[in-house]
Amino acid sequence: MAEIMFEGKPLRLTEWTSCGGCAAKWGKDLLAGLVNELPASVDPSLLIGLAPFDDAAVYKVSDDIALVSTTDFFPPLVDDPSDFGAIAAANACSDVYAMGGKVLMAVNVAAFPENFPREAIVAIFAAASDVMAQAGGSVAGGHTIRNPEPIFGLAVQGTVHPDRIFTKGGARDGDVLLLSKPLGTGVALAGGSDSDKATAIAGMRQLNRDASERLQASTGVHAVTDVTGFALAGHGWEMAERSGCTFEINTAKLPVYPGVLEAVQRGVRTGGDARNRTAVGTRVTLADSVDVAYDIVAFDPQTSGGLLAAVDPSAVAGLTAPGSPFVVIGKVVSGTPGLRLV
Repeated sequence: MAEIMFEGKPLRLTEWTSCGGCAAKWGKDLLAGLVNELPASVDPSLLIGLAPFDDAAVYKVSDDIALVSTTDFFPPLVDDPSDFGAIAAANACSDVYAMGGKVLMAVNVAAFPENFPREAIVAIFAAASDVMAQAGGSVAGGHTIRNPEPIFGLAVQGTVHPDRIFTKGGARDGDVLLLSKPLGTGVALAGGSDSDKATAIAGMRQLNRDASERLQASTGVHAVTDVTGFALAGHGWEMAERSGCTFEINTAKLPVYPGVLEAVQRGVRTGGDARNRTAVGTRVTLADSVDVAYDIVAFDPQTSGGLLAAVDPSAVAGLTAPGSPFVVIGKVVSGTPGLRLV
């Protein structure tokens, strides 16, 4: 696609916004406080809603079909409109995949300045539609408003069997922790080389469909979530808390995007790092032997990150077979809920 120009120079989406991607999310504590003030549903068909909340809402339609509903949108974290649209779509679909669902359709959620180039909007919408097609679904409509900063995402609908829903709770002592994508998108985009950024962008454009379908075809999957703005530390803590267990992360096994550790060692951080530490820092412990760089990686906010799963040891071989995106990153042990980096 030809480069899009604006006022005589190449369009750079990140110049239109102050904070991009899932790093733009509200802090975990602020969000939890707001959600706790919302009224709880009394509809028995709402299997998963706000009490407790999960990666998506799930509504039972029949004995063998439940609707999975989610939405996710954010300002640009990359400069190229096609990359932005594709990443936003992959990220929005991840919540359905984290629940063990199948993506059906989506509607766009969009806001753009009135002087924003039309060609850029077309490229964003087209890339999102392409990713939805890869997910097996379609973009069926949407809503666009005026806004000083560009914002884009999707409200995604899917289905899941009511008896086969993945949730954040349910991890058991002895389970193995698996992760399906590398970490470090925030740091890579903030301080990586052009090559490092390109690799991270390619990873963010990638759907979690394959990872979810592998989990759905397996037995012994006890808990699942997707790793996004609250980082591995925040989302891992949510799973540990809901499961009443300790998650022990082996930092030597963490997959990390190229250039991230080097950028961390140069002092590169993101704004979301501090918010994530405020929310869950006291529940995360770091062994003395662990390189502090991995502590930074664990708190780095991710956009369109991978699936984190707690599975029975008997399921590990099949889920990490050649060609699988999953790698082993730790284990679940009994004890006070928390996250331990070793």
